[in-house]
Amino acid sequence: MTDPATIEAQEPHVYRVGELVVGLRRLLEDRVGRVWVAGEISNLHEARSGHRYFTLKDDEGQLRAAFFRGAARNLRFDLEEGMEVRVYAEVSLYEARGDLQLIVREVEPVGQGALQRAFEQLKARLGAEGLFDESRKRPLPAIPRGLGIVTSATGAAVRDVVRVASDRFPGIPLRIVPTRVQGDGSEDEIAAALGDVADVPGIDVVLLVRGGGSLEDLWSFNTEVVVRAVANCPLPVVAGVGHEVDFTLVDAAADVRAATPSAAAALALPERETLLETFEYQVERLLAAMRGRLERARAALERETEGLRQWAPASQVQAQRERWLGAVRALRSEIALQQRRHRARLAEAAARLDSLSPLSVLDRGYALVRRADDGTLVRRAAQVSPGDALSIRVAETRITATVVQSDEVE
Repeated sequence: MTDPATIEAQEPHVYRVGELVVGLRRLLEDRVGRVWVAGEISNLHEARSGHRYFTLKDDEGQLRAAFFRGAARNLRFDLEEGMEVRVYAEVSLYEARGDLQLIVREVEPVGQGALQRAFEQLKARLGAEGLFDESRKRPLPAIPRGLGIVTSATGAAVRDVVRVASDRFPGIPLRIVPTRVQGDGSEDEIAAALGDVADVPGIDVVLLVRGGGSLEDLWSFNTEVVVRAVANCPLPVVAGVGHEVDFTLVDAAADVRAATPSAAAALALPERETLLETFEYQVERLLAAMRGRLERARAALERETEGLRQWAPASQVQAQRERWLGAVRALRSEIALQQRRHRARLAEAAARLDSLSPLSVLDRGYALVRRADDGTLVRRAAQVSPGDALSIRVAETRITATVVQSDEVE
């Protein structure tokens, strides 16, 4: 049995602060270890080193938390002030201040999956930049020269695209740029493949396709690097990722979204038979338009030719000759008319003169008596004496007579 006096004589063990804090830290780490803790993030701060510090709190208490860069690298969403989370962390002490803290290894949002949370956050951020705006969308060429296909070389998606392309537009050049489409690091490979395919000559459209899967399987198509690569691709991009119900951020950034890889190929390529029918219809329209233009041009040429013909020297000479001949004919006609008029007037005057001529009087039984010696017209008996010779003119006869006797008639 120990002597009480001996016990009283022993000195109590006095811990130094650092020794106690280290001991407590080790005790917590050994006895408590890693636990899941739920709470609300507050006082969030990201250091330049990439470490993140925050307080995890609820209505009854709070704990400081440190989320170091190495662990935070795997976080697929951004921490936000006031976010409800649960963390998987080591319970420890920060020796410099003696503060109880959590060394965070994993973070999950409460009430919403981490991937979904990351999806919504990135969608909102890139949407605010305008990467999903309809004004950025480019139309697909009606008849592409060739298709670039970014997908897995061994997946069903590439086979579906090749089959649809062969059915719709046989002979279209296809350039496959193989890449992983899921798993760590696949997002960088996809982004690099999009850059490579844009440099291939003769490629007008890029198909970014893969088959269906879970949100985790399709996650590479929700990453910022791939979304930016799609938005910045110099060629139009058709996204056919997953099934019709699947939607990724690549679908929002692409110029055209297709429900499936097969639908992506169908949207990018015209159907050959339909194209031929359209081509024949356009050829007929073109020929009809050409015929119409030729007819109009021919009519215009004829009008111009007729106009030139009218103003040609030979035409002018002929026209002048015809006008001269017309004038000659008119002059001749006028001369003949004037002649007829003058003849008529002359005949009328001659008739009047004839009616006044002495000869006309003779025809009615009268006679002209002249002296035979000097031709003096005898008007009175006193102009002659018996024995004078007289020349008497009757209608058609001249008679020579000798005066026997002349008497005045009362």
